[in-house]
Amino acid sequence: MKVLKTLLAVLALLLVLMFGVGQLLAAEYRVERSTLVQAPPEKVYALIDSSQGWASWGVWYRKDPQMKVSDSGAARGVGAAWSWKSESQGNGRMQLTGAEPGQRVRYELAIEGFDASQGDIELLPEAGGTRVRWAMHGRMSNTIGRWFALFMDRMVGPDFEAGLANLKQLAEKQ
Repeated sequence: MKVLKTLLAVLALLLVLMFGVGQLLAAEYRVERSTLVQAPPEKVYALIDSSQGWASWGVWYRKDPQMKVSDSGAARGVGAAWSWKSESQGNGRMQLTGAEPGQRVRYELAIEGFDASQGDIELLPEAGGTRVRWAMHGRMSNTIGRWFALFMDRMVGPDFEAGLANLKQLAEKQ
């Protein structure tokens, strides 16, 4: 009985610590990666301003080929939106909220169980091609989310890197 009480006390202390420390963690996060694509901005832009474009290079689509995607809104640019259902990648929705042809797209990303994130892919002309900068930021509204915010760069960064590598390969091949 004493062992059970000690075990419960340790568990309660760990939970208090987890939630207490969680309240002290930053709620905001930012993930950013970039790559140089040896193609003009217009060629890259054509791959980032629609659901079909993202599907051609997006790493999450490749992780789950069975993902069910539904398009809505505009076909391209501002208002283009899509939602998905995936057992391995989760369910979510993305909508392009800004579009400057040849320069950038902005988006809002909502994944089930998390607060929405905002992001953008910016195209910067550079010697030898286009610097593609992909960034996403957001705020976690609860304690458990703050723990996710702490590790967001390590969790999402590798997917950004893989997605940018796919985008680079596709844009340079066309």
